[in-house]
Amino acid sequence: MGAAPDARAEALVASYERAGYGRVAPALLQPAEPFLDLSGEDIRKRMYLTVDPGGRELCLRPDLTIPVSRDYLASPQSGKAAGYCYLGPVFRHRDNGPNEFLQAGIESFGRNDTAATDAEMLALGLEAATHYGMTAPDIRMGDVGLFAALVAALDLAPAWKRRLIKDFNRKKSLAQDLERLSLATTNGHPEYQGVLAALAGADPKGAHALVTDLLSIAGITAVGGRSVGEIADRFLEQAALGAATSLPRETREVIEKFLAINGDPDDVVEKLRALANGTVTALHPAIDLMESRTGFLAARGIDVRSIRFSTAFGRGVDYYTGFEFELHDPKSDGANPLVAGGRYDGLLTRLGANAPIPAVGFAVWIERLANGGAQ
Repeated sequence: MGAAPDARAEALVASYERAGYGRVAPALLQPAEPFLDLSGEDIRKRMYLTVDPGGRELCLRPDLTIPVSRDYLASPQSGKAAGYCYLGPVFRHRDNGPNEFLQAGIESFGRNDTAATDAEMLALGLEAATHYGMTAPDIRMGDVGLFAALVAALDLAPAWKRRLIKDFNRKKSLAQDLERLSLATTNGHPEYQGVLAALAGADPKGAHALVTDLLSIAGITAVGGRSVGEIADRFLEQAALGAATSLPRETREVIEKFLAINGDPDDVVEKLRALANGTVTALHPAIDLMESRTGFLAARGIDVRSIRFSTAFGRGVDYYTGFEFELHDPKSDGANPLVAGGRYDGLLTRLGANAPIPAVGFAVWIERLANGGAQ
């Protein structure tokens, strides 16, 4: 019959309800497009897809963040501060373990006290681990907002900035990406360099419409889960990258110095301040936010010295925009988080909100916790 909640999982979610998070149960069958457009590569390639009689592509929900976000936007609470919790099955192909498995979690929308809400998510995530008898999980933390602030301050073409931030959220090594991006990109696809050269510098909307039309004329509707629009975006990005010569050596050195910073949050703040004072003063507001979050974590009784913070840490989820974290079993190989989440302030507008809505949350892998970190 698949995954079913047990009494211990129900008790966990009941504790979230007592903390003020309303319980919700989004539909199992969801429109596929938001997941294909907005999730990370790891989720996209593991989805279970189908098509309804009208030709609309659907999927079994691979996670609950997007479904809860969509339901929130469709509710009277949209745009207001609201928090939700859940417990139910999600569906992803996995080589080892069942393809249907339970997740619990929390999603918090519309709160502007960013640092305090981030700290609350980690504290509630730690409560889930404690609930299952794991009192001292490994805490891994990062903040893609720091990297975005760094990239925004660098003297780079917009296409380079988008590419670097996108690469940060992928599982592949950013160091390898920087090596590739440091070379002249025009060597990458000689078979269509003429088209790329012709499009480089063109009006963005006109170029996008032209490429989309050409793809449609060729009968291309989708490739590897990517829409025609996404393929056109990717093609035009290559044109913009190809117009540049290379990633300047000095810029690469600054990025690599930033990505090498790690330690507990207080140590990392000190190292980031030194970098910001030396070369990238625009980093200070993002560092201030991190420092404030660390203060709220300490106020909640969390030993911040036990947190492993890395500026290179990313969860491979494309919609994260800030704080990210994972809790792991110290005895495991570290491949599978027990609890994981982060901030995704840009997701709601991409799902149709008229204005930005702050959002942060986390998911709990019930079977992993119940099995002491396995699966």
